[in-house]
Amino acid sequence: MIISSIDIGTNTVLLLIADVEPVTKEIRTILNEYRIPRVGKGLLPKQPISSDKIQELFIILDEYKKIISEFRSKHIIATATNAFRIASNADEIVREIKTKFNIDVNIVAGKDEARLSFMGAVGDNSNNNKSMVIDIGGGSTEIIFGIDNKIIFNESYQIGVVSGTEKFLMNQPPLYEDIVKFRDYIKQTLNNVNGKAFSPERTIAIAGTPTTLACMKIGIDHYDEFAIEGSILKKDELLEFTQILSELTTDGIKTKYKSIVEGRADVLLAGTIILHLILDYFNVEEVLVSTKGIRYGAIVDIMQSLV
Repeated sequence: MIISSIDIGTNTVLLLIADVEPVTKEIRTILNEYRIPRVGKGLLPKQPISSDKIQELFIILDEYKKIISEFRSKHIIATATNAFRIASNADEIVREIKTKFNIDVNIVAGKDEARLSFMGAVGDNSNNNKSMVIDIGGGSTEIIFGIDNKIIFNESYQIGVVSGTEKFLMNQPPLYEDIVKFRDYIKQTLNNVNGKAFSPERTIAIAGTPTTLACMKIGIDHYDEFAIEGSILKKDELLEFTQILSELTTDGIKTKYKSIVEGRADVLLAGTIILHLILDYFNVEEVLVSTKGIRYGAIVDIMQSLV
């Protein structure tokens, strides 16, 4: 069964085309596409997503719909996260997407986003590990704890790479005191996490920040999910990346790391700081990088409901 899963985030819009075995529920990746329209640019709670960002989103969805048709996928799952949760015109956009593209968009709550992130990252691994999954998005960050593939704690926090950059790190390069303020804000937010005593046996990070850093670490300037899936980022490496990125302008980051940072160059520092401080808070020395996330979790969720 061919299933298409679209993840509409604050910064990115991702498409997964997958072949799903109905009995075993195994998900085999056929195609992954990503675009970075940043629909949540400048967005504050109860304000509308701008008309130009809506049009950018529609252009991407039109392109994705053509790709989906090429693979003769009759099942489309579309999930929208933080930007749609806080935007005043989200319901209107969802209705227009239904009219234009015949796609039903599910705006998920923060806890559901965290659950889908965990299901996508952990999948069907049944090795009884205590896992923590970190999903750093544009407008929010999800932290999820689980044993095996069973979630025991999940929460969404209003720390994101786009919102954090726009609130704290707008100078080029960022001012030292602004970085300190951002770090303090993250630490204060993390103090509300109830699972510090969880002591994960493995920690998995998904989304654009860890995958981009993993590409940078091995020195490739193009995204290659097979090269970075399951790779490791150590806490001291994150600190080193933080130092390097904090000394560069956005153009400097683009020049140094080329196309791999396309669409993320201005927010990568924020994501790196968030990831480093989460590992530090939980006394975790390294994180496993996964290219999977909500778009995979949404498929797992649907398949489980068919049992």
